[in-house]
Amino acid sequence: MTQSKEKKFVLWFKELRNTDVKYVGGKNASLGEMYHYLTPKGVLIPNGFAVTAAAYQHFLKEAGIKKEIRDIIKETKIHNLRSLMTGGKKIRETILNSDLPTDLEKLIIESYRQLEKEYGKNCDVAVRSSATAEDLPDASFAGQQDTYLNIRGAKQLLIASKKCVASLFTNRAISYREDKGFDHFKVSLSIGVQKMVRSDKAASGVMFTIDTESGFDKVVLINSSYGLGENIVQGKVTPDEYYVFKPTLAKGYKAILARKLGKKNIKMIYSNNPAKPTIDIPVKPEEQLEYSITDNEVLQLSKWGVIIEDHYKRAYDIEWAKDGLTGKLYIVQARPETVQSQRDYSVLEDYQLSKRGKVLSDGSPVGSKIGSGKANVINDVKDIHKFKKGEVLVTDMTDPDWEPIMKIAAAIVTNRGGRTCHAAIVSRELGIPCLVGTEDATKKIKTGRPVTVSCGEGETGYVYDGLIKYNVKRTSIKNLKRPKTKMMMNLGDPEQAFDYSFIPNDGVGLAREEFIINSYIQIHPRALLNYGRLKDKNAKKKIDQLTKGYKSKRQFFIDRLASGIAIIGAAFYPNDVIVRLSDFKTNEYANLIGGKQFEPEEDNPMIGWRGASRYYDDNFRKAFALECLALKKVRDEIGLKNVKVMVPFCRTVEEGKKVLAEMAKNGLKRGVDGLEIYVMCEIPSNVILADEFSKHFDGFSIGSNDLTQLTLGLDRDSELVSHIYDERNPAVKKLVSEVIKKAKANKRKIGICGQAPSDYPEFARFIVAEGIDSMSLNPDTVIKTTLDILALEKKLNKKKSKKRKTKKKERNK
Repeated sequence: MTQSKEKKFVLWFKELRNTDVKYVGGKNASLGEMYHYLTPKGVLIPNGFAVTAAAYQHFLKEAGIKKEIRDIIKETKIHNLRSLMTGGKKIRETILNSDLPTDLEKLIIESYRQLEKEYGKNCDVAVRSSATAEDLPDASFAGQQDTYLNIRGAKQLLIASKKCVASLFTNRAISYREDKGFDHFKVSLSIGVQKMVRSDKAASGVMFTIDTESGFDKVVLINSSYGLGENIVQGKVTPDEYYVFKPTLAKGYKAILARKLGKKNIKMIYSNNPAKPTIDIPVKPEEQLEYSITDNEVLQLSKWGVIIEDHYKRAYDIEWAKDGLTGKLYIVQARPETVQSQRDYSVLEDYQLSKRGKVLSDGSPVGSKIGSGKANVINDVKDIHKFKKGEVLVTDMTDPDWEPIMKIAAAIVTNRGGRTCHAAIVSRELGIPCLVGTEDATKKIKTGRPVTVSCGEGETGYVYDGLIKYNVKRTSIKNLKRPKTKMMMNLGDPEQAFDYSFIPNDGVGLAREEFIINSYIQIHPRALLNYGRLKDKNAKKKIDQLTKGYKSKRQFFIDRLASGIAIIGAAFYPNDVIVRLSDFKTNEYANLIGGKQFEPEEDNPMIGWRGASRYYDDNFRKAFALECLALKKVRDEIGLKNVKVMVPFCRTVEEGKKVLAEMAKNGLKRGVDGLEIYVMCEIPSNVILADEFSKHFDGFSIGSNDLTQLTLGLDRDSELVSHIYDERNPAVKKLVSEVIKKAKANKRKIGICGQAPSDYPEFARFIVAEGIDSMSLNPDTVIKTTLDILALEKKLNKKKSKKRKTKKKERNK
């Protein structure tokens, strides 16, 4: 008769399914599930076996230590750090000083010998802990227990196995179970023994099938670094980062939205010392400037991530590794994502500072919250008892031993780590603002200093001096209906796109290229194209720094602009995202790095060489080609066909035709592959000649800011005439009304992306009454204006209905 799983001390991955958590813990059950169901789908998983929860209970019983452990826990004051450290140490020593039962030892050795038959004598294995209560929907036990890498031979395996058992009672694991309400003796430990992947000779990392910051679920986020993967989790390195867009990946596109080169200064490799089987060594400077995996490998991992997510029907947190000997990729662990997938997206939270202060340090933000308190700089885990509730933890990096104080911190700031390091993962779960990778926080911030940690300002988070007031605005969007008028958004910062995508919307009516160029590129395009002729040595230094890892400075501009556009395009997919071509004025272009050499001085740049007039000019034509190639990459390579293009400040119909010809020359031909090209309506000539413009463009977007200044003949940058500037002026409204009628007559789309509807509810009501198709608003006004427009459309429908009834009565008389 076959022994039941419940009583077996060893189960191989092929015997396990996801329903076996109670026997082998979440990690091992998941490996078994994937090994059985996903290996046939091409997902590579190294083989191995699990030493079961039954084996753990057998060990405690045979060693006679269960009562001793229970007594130590009773004596321990869990929330007193000194008491917890003393109690935890006693329990671990009790386990390590006990012998494994002979029958269990024999079975573990026999199983290892079986693995040697598959992978060779003395094969290297990873020995991981897998708790039977881990990876529940609201409680992630990830990192609570220990992992041992490059374990070889039966003797080392037995030692590592016992260490895994002891790690069920690390300080952080005891504290975590206590907080989550788990009985310490109803949680058992299973040991996973899995063939190692030789990523010490290649790369490894972590992959999430959801954006870890916003919860946007249409992307795969991959972190990658050289060597074994522990350094990423422990936050010792800032890894390379990739975002891949799932919907166009499924259609066969090379759907990499963004790449970010990490500071991979060390890597973990095998050592020849059994007592310390892994060591960290420096990475060569030239290798640090290269990405640790190829684009094809990024896409392969993403496809596997989607297969895993589809199988489990939920977002997953996955560890992967590349074998440097075979060149093959493997999945080595997978667990449910337990933070963003549990979030309530029907309530939007917006954290806003009342003011900005002196910046003490900055880094990569985790989440979008703000926290403040007295800073406590702690450099060593042995000093965590000095930390008090409500303080801001400032340290080099964290590991699971820091968790007892992390949960009582107002915020966390670390020198090292990326967005999937330990500090980031735990702070997300705890809902605590966190900055990672600041590099200098422990030097710049002093213990006792009041600070404010802000994570709600885009790509960069800041530590400000002092306690700065902030507000939290919460908005329920549960039952918000959609008006007939499309409610779109004005957006420039790609870093906020995923967050803003949760605001009920119909797409983006204005994505400003200038914002992307300013933040993602910072360099004048002609300074990149003419780098060899650049006279400014300081500008050259800055360009060298920013273009690290790029062989071509021209390609840097194309790739970075494409990345910024693609993130916005993906965030609002499949809704339209209308990207306005660059509309810098000459003084603004001159302020970009290296820009002064290539820009003329104009007395009034507001109505000078800007917008359309640049694109076909011999002095800018090659720079404009880079913009076109970036947009072509977004549509053709990444597959974001929802991205449309808009031409700004187009003074004449002839000028519009020249720009369209220039775009077509660079692969953006109107009508081909569904490409729509719009024109801004911001000059009176656009209104007067709207019938002619309609022959060459697919639609209009009213730029009320420029239309107002050019209708009223004033410079909107001049304070002297600012009292006259008002988009609600009857002359402006007459032009707006006229161009809406002409667009409708010519069957062209017409929207508005100027400031007026965001600032003035009465202006928004006016354009709806005139029959505009869409309005594009600042994100913070979308919900308020949507409610206003819903009420207005209801009134207008009642009026129309009344008119129809009246006409019907008259006809029947």
